[in-house]
Amino acid sequence: MTEVIAVAVITVLAVISPGADFAMVVRNSYLYGRTTGLLAAAGVAAGVLVHVSYTTLGVGLLIAANTALFTAIKLVGAAYLVYIGVRTFFARSDVKLDLESRPELSRLGALRTGFLTNVLNPKTTLFVVSTFTQVVGPDTMVWQQAGYGMFMSCAHLAWFGPVALFFSNSRLRKAMLRGQKLLNRLIGSVLVGLGVTLGFAR
Repeated sequence: MTEVIAVAVITVLAVISPGADFAMVVRNSYLYGRTTGLLAAAGVAAGVLVHVSYTTLGVGLLIAANTALFTAIKLVGAAYLVYIGVRTFFARSDVKLDLESRPELSRLGALRTGFLTNVLNPKTTLFVVSTFTQVVGPDTMVWQQAGYGMFMSCAHLAWFGPVALFFSNSRLRKAMLRGQKLLNRLIGSVLVGLGVTLGFAR
């Protein structure tokens, strides 16, 4: 029971702390609407399962022990965040306010942005690896570890789903789109800042 509580507490704290996943879901929700935001949230949740899978298989221990491999993953993730951040910062600020118009980002594209943001985020790598190596013991059954992984994924969806719904609200979205240029620069700067910070973090 102590193990379960520990995993739950660590997961909730990690999920609600602002980061790249939050910025990406907010970006997709206010720019393209509810469906796109929810798909980005689903992509984030799916990305968590990737981290859980390689950690359960023992690759997480290799990443934790191999500085060069972890650095490579960290730099790729940081570069992706900077790339998305720069694109958002310089995005055109004349998106129409017609909420019925077809979104510029495809459903697959929305899912992919959330997925890649999470998969390439070293923060999530550290979160999953540290949780499994510090909390889950050698006697923990594989099915229990799988259950913890599903909980982590569902927790992300349970948090980012409402975030997407909130930031895609029609009235809020219209108000945000009126100040889109400033918002693009704000969110873009946050993503770039996160990418640079993660890239230089030890």
